Amino acid sequence: MTADAMRDASVVVARDAQGLVAILSANFPDHGGEYLFLPGGRFEAGETPLDCAQRELREEAGVTAERWRHLGSYAITLGSQARVHLFEARDLTLGPQDLTETEQDFKLMWWPMSDARQAAHDGRFLLPAGPLALLLAGDEAGS
Repeated sequence: MTADAMRDASVVVARDAQGLVAILSANFPDHGGEYLFLPGGRFEAGETPLDCAQRELREEAGVTAERWRHLGSYAITLGSQARVHLFEARDLTLGPQDLTETEQDFKLMWWPMSDARQAAHDGRFLLPAGPLALLLAGDEAGS
């Protein structure tokens, strides 16, 4: 795996049976305060994009999923070959979060898709992959 590939990341739109989306929030003092984000993170050695998405969803949200849909892969910046891989997860099973020491203040919430997209529109997400994934996931709760 190349150095750039090790910087690849996966981000997940996890939707429950009612269509609610798993949203995380945390305080990022270096960036000016509290922001929202979707479960996700960088690859670990040997992971595929889906492996990474499944691990990050399980760790950050305590969620596993039976159905996965790839929403696309996008360049992170023009100066790097690293990519962010976007997924939608359905048929969820909830469990405990398994947060690292640096993730202890992550708060998990379940929001209607319309509220999550409005928060993205309002600039409440720190990184652009979450809003893009929300857009690409579509509106249908059962799609």
